[in-house]
Amino acid sequence: MPSLIDIRRRIRSVKNTQQITKAMKMVSAAKLRRAQDRTIASRPYGGLLRKVLSNVAAAIAATDVASTNPLLARREENRILLVLITGDKGLAGAFNTNLIKAAARFAAERPNAKISFVMIGRKGRDFFRKRSVTVTGEHIGLAAKVQFKDTAGIARQAMELFTDEKIDAVYLLYNEFKSVVSQKLTVSRVLPAELPAQTTPMDYIYEDPPAEMLDVLLPKYVEMEFYRALLESAAAEHAARMTAMDAATSNAADMIEKLTLYMNRVRQASITKEIIEVVSGAAAAE
Repeated sequence: MPSLIDIRRRIRSVKNTQQITKAMKMVSAAKLRRAQDRTIASRPYGGLLRKVLSNVAAAIAATDVASTNPLLARREENRILLVLITGDKGLAGAFNTNLIKAAARFAAERPNAKISFVMIGRKGRDFFRKRSVTVTGEHIGLAAKVQFKDTAGIARQAMELFTDEKIDAVYLLYNEFKSVVSQKLTVSRVLPAELPAQTTPMDYIYEDPPAEMLDVLLPKYVEMEFYRALLESAAAEHAARMTAMDAATSNAADMIEKLTLYMNRVRQASITKEIIEVVSGAAAAE
């Protein structure tokens, strides 16, 4: 049976841990609010950009010009670039683990394809660095302050590899933010770009030819998809960490309660034992 000193030391240690997890929960909640606002604000722009793309594509659907755009070229997926977006830190529940497992499953489902990785985030980089995979790019610390210029640079590199026919497809793997307690594991193909279907074109008056507009809009669309994916991942990571730290704080409170109850029992048993010894000694003296 542990002594009272050991139990008190254990309770003090758990309380210190509880203070840390509570502070991390509050920090994640503050960061989540900002990240969530930026994520929600980016969705209307992405949706409107897809709508404009569909209208432009419908305007030139009668011609073969759209198929000549190199970002729309469809080839057999023998060489794939997978952009894996994980977190830079842990203590976020199964956030990073699910992404890493999904990336490994993605590669296992395509045994005949040559898959190269672009790692955004330290956790994914550290895991696959020890595995026999091809890593063509590493980007650490982008989720701390998501900026469009950073993701646009990665997107332009992917588009250059695709137009040079060094790769046949580009996929994004990330956690999409749904709510504080829910994140959706998402695998989306960004190249070759898929134009949204539009059955009836809008009656636009184009100052420039629609084909030229498509050439300008498609790279912006790909850059926006990379930017939006990192925003979604950052918000989902803060939500996952806040949920995990809230659960850790609750577990610490339960542990403190159980240890306190156990300490009281040990102390009561010690007092009872001392009383019995005093009474036995007095009875023996008589």
